[in-house]
Amino acid sequence: MIIIAGPCVIENEKVVFQVAQELKRLSELYPEFSFVFKSSFDKANRSSVKSFRGPGLEKGLEILSKVKEEFGLKITTDVHETWQVEPVSHVVDIIQIPAFLSRQTDLLVASAKTGKPVNVKKGQFLAPWDVKNVVEKLMYAGAKEYYITERGVSFGYNNLVVDFRSLVIMSSFTKVIFDATHSVQLPGGAGDKSSGQREFVLPLIRAAVAVGCDGIFMETHPDPDSALSDGPNMLPLNSLESVIETIQRIRNALSSYSTG
Repeated sequence: MIIIAGPCVIENEKVVFQVAQELKRLSELYPEFSFVFKSSFDKANRSSVKSFRGPGLEKGLEILSKVKEEFGLKITTDVHETWQVEPVSHVVDIIQIPAFLSRQTDLLVASAKTGKPVNVKKGQFLAPWDVKNVVEKLMYAGAKEYYITERGVSFGYNNLVVDFRSLVIMSSFTKVIFDATHSVQLPGGAGDKSSGQREFVLPLIRAAVAVGCDGIFMETHPDPDSALSDGPNMLPLNSLESVIETIQRIRNALSSYSTG
């Protein structure tokens, strides 16, 4: 199972390294999981023009390169425009496509052509069976490895809901990752920024693992309440180990059930 985790946006090296150090420790404690560090060099889809977006491509990739070199972790980050794909591909192990851009053909094709695995966040506006068209674009461009990440569906204004049937439906034609923290986001729920309901992250993780998925995506921060992006729905870093342990226990129980 893949565990993708990290702070929503690259704030500074201190925060990034603190999270990466914990992921490295957990990767040694739980070798059965494949840990991938995630953080964005640019949050191009912030609610307000005044919101913090990140250090930008050049500085962001420099920091991500340091994480890879110092901690030996796999890396992923998201791209928003086709010109970003090539330089990003030299640093990351997985290229991520944001949910709002999940149907952008040129971006999908450019990412697939790098030969890197591509993780596409499923748009909040897409039905699970519509994702087949996204997968076809990746395959057309030669992608050998790809994932679709479920992150909730628009449910009225400023709200998302997770239909766990989508994990089963999409798993019939692709590997599926569940994004636990963005699924509890309240988009634009705080006026000039998004809000969130962190208390529901763990229950949704339990459900997704029990239903069956190939990975869990969860953003984490040493102090989410002071984070510069997506704080209300991020997990505190000091709770990450207990979450991983919960995932492991559910998977072990499922394994025992299927063989018992």
